Amino acid sequence: MLPKINPSKTLAWQKLKDHFLKNKNVHLNDLFQADDSRFEKLSFEIEDFLFDFSKNIANEETFKLLIELAKECKLEDAIDALFHGKHINETEERAVLHTALRSFSNESFIVDGKEINCIVKNEREKLKSFCELVHTKKWKGYSGKNINYIVNIGIGGSDLGSSMVTEALRPYQIESIKPYFISNVDGSNLSEVLKKIELEETLFIVASKTFTTQETMTNAYSIRELFLESCKDEALLKNHFIAVTGNKEKAMEFGIQEENIFKIWDWVCGRFSLWGSMGLPIALTIGYQNYEELLKGANSIDLHFKSEKFEKNIPVIMGLLSIWYINFYNAQSEAILAYDHYLSKFKSYLQQGSMESNGKSIDRNGDPVSYQTGVVVWGETGTNGQHSFHQLLHQGTPLIPCDFIVSVQSQNHFNDHQDEVLSNALAQTEALMKGRTKAEVLEKNLNSDKIDINYKVFSGNKPSNSILIKKLTPYNLGSLLAVYEHKIFVKGIIWNIFSFDQWGVELGKELSSHKLSSIRSKSQSTHSDSSTNGLIGKILEWRS
Repeated sequence: MLPKINPSKTLAWQKLKDHFLKNKNVHLNDLFQADDSRFEKLSFEIEDFLFDFSKNIANEETFKLLIELAKECKLEDAIDALFHGKHINETEERAVLHTALRSFSNESFIVDGKEINCIVKNEREKLKSFCELVHTKKWKGYSGKNINYIVNIGIGGSDLGSSMVTEALRPYQIESIKPYFISNVDGSNLSEVLKKIELEETLFIVASKTFTTQETMTNAYSIRELFLESCKDEALLKNHFIAVTGNKEKAMEFGIQEENIFKIWDWVCGRFSLWGSMGLPIALTIGYQNYEELLKGANSIDLHFKSEKFEKNIPVIMGLLSIWYINFYNAQSEAILAYDHYLSKFKSYLQQGSMESNGKSIDRNGDPVSYQTGVVVWGETGTNGQHSFHQLLHQGTPLIPCDFIVSVQSQNHFNDHQDEVLSNALAQTEALMKGRTKAEVLEKNLNSDKIDINYKVFSGNKPSNSILIKKLTPYNLGSLLAVYEHKIFVKGIIWNIFSFDQWGVELGKELSSHKLSSIRSKSQSTHSDSSTNGLIGKILEWRS
């Protein structure tokens, strides 16, 4: 269903290699000096966003060749296949249509010959009605008390999206609802949440596509046991336990009423599932209307992505620039630097989206790749990073492309604080680009302490994207998430890999079951190497 083109064998890739060798010593300062209109040419305004790509080590020829690469790799055909429900997740024989969950148009979405618009709309209405019951206090706990706590029990895609969005949109949180998330199977996560809630006022959402995920089900059964110790009646589970899953039968075995089970389909990839019922914790926390705004913001970028020409297509440009640095400059990581405190979990969400999707070494032909795919995603919020790892960005040896995400209007009234946030973000992008020469150190008398001047010299020429957001609203957050989702897709298509499976996750799960048996039976594993058995032995010794 997807093109199977080795990018390194394309004419555009060869041209890019020659172009890189010819221009690898060009400095960003030179590019700006050569073109007074560089910012105007390489910045794009869409709704409440300004995307500035001018601080990238790329000229007009670079962008031209990158777009040639996208076209040779048939990116346009792949985008069409994505939105038309083709089985682009070929190793699992599935469509990838999370975009359908956030569409409000009359456009028809087809999966396996069946229109899915109706079932998507019905599920959305079910979510809306349920939120209304909770928010109007018509849904009560078993003792007649209101629901004041929401606890989502999930991991990976069943946790990261919802926890990130509820944190990002904290200013929109309904006052009477306090959300918590249990993902780690470490009992400390469970214990700390239990300290903050009242069982009879809590709604537990068990979020698992298969309803067999080990960590999730261990946590869910522990809570179920504690709950039954309190209420003494299994029939009362219906007041407090909800499921979001594709396995209705397993959820009912757990004791969840059929009407309390929300659906996730196999054509929705877990790490991009917050747009459907996996987003129930979000809707319960910020209100359904705000949740719908989140979906609409994402949908606006979907429309842009599938219709805008590549030269002005934001996710395409971001994906191509990432490939430029990874495959030609040998960049090993990308820094996500969000200058908005509420985006503190954004990097974690992107880590899964990017690294689980594109951490692949076998191409769509089934052959080992001969070029780098995937990249380490990391970062920090605001000026915190400036006082820790920005030293590496400025004077370290690795080239680390950076995305600066900056909210112009704060959610809070401390305007003098926001002035400092904005000035720091702008200063960092400028400092990374310009650097500081020996001549500038001497001119500004910055070496009066007689320390070797080289310690105070910065090479500059460190690339960055600047993303200005007018204000972090539900709509704008949805748009931002969709931009990065589609950037991941663009890179996967050009790298000729399957971005929507995650077979690498499975091996650890399989081996874990053998280790669990050994630890619980207090015996060595016949499946393990000597190192692992040695570790098991010490664990058993110390636990005895």
